[in-house]
Amino acid sequence: MNIGLNAYFFLIAVVTIQRLLELRIASRNTERLLLAGAREFESRHYGAMKVLHTTWLFACLAEATWRAAPPALHFSIYAGVFFSIGQILRIAAMTELGHRWTTRIIVLPKAPPVVGGIYRFIRHPNYLGVILELAALPLIFGCWFTAAVFSAANLVLLLAVRIPAEEAALHANNHSTDMAEWTRRGRFVPGRS
Repeated sequence: MNIGLNAYFFLIAVVTIQRLLELRIASRNTERLLLAGAREFESRHYGAMKVLHTTWLFACLAEATWRAAPPALHFSIYAGVFFSIGQILRIAAMTELGHRWTTRIIVLPKAPPVVGGIYRFIRHPNYLGVILELAALPLIFGCWFTAAVFSAANLVLLLAVRIPAEEAALHANNHSTDMAEWTRRGRFVPGRS
């Protein structure tokens, strides 16, 4: 019996349940926003995002099974710390956005961007959290291949499609001083664009 592998599988199960609950919240929020007059922007990439996140979890399981033994404990702890930071960033973003948080690009007409909480520092804390999680969760068990492949695919999808589409939707929707203030913040690092 491999205690390390079983513990890692349990962690993957917890993350899977968390993601399913978040999808339920996002679906409920999407429905409410659309009923309130919001509109969805650039949904063509959404299927690719779902496939990426689903296969990432399966790839973690598959590579961990193949490896069978975790890396040195200190390495797993470091990866766990980065995974935890990713979780904190995502939960902080979801909390600050409240009913406006979804997994799609949904914008309420004339609603200013959220500039409080974690958004005081960076424009995309949720995506930074996802970047950290996609790299760190596989690395907890030394799954280098999964971390590299899914991190690269995620970065391409985020930087080439998702973030530009979201920022364009926000700009098209709102020209307030809040929008100018939001734009001055760095995407992922405070003070950098």
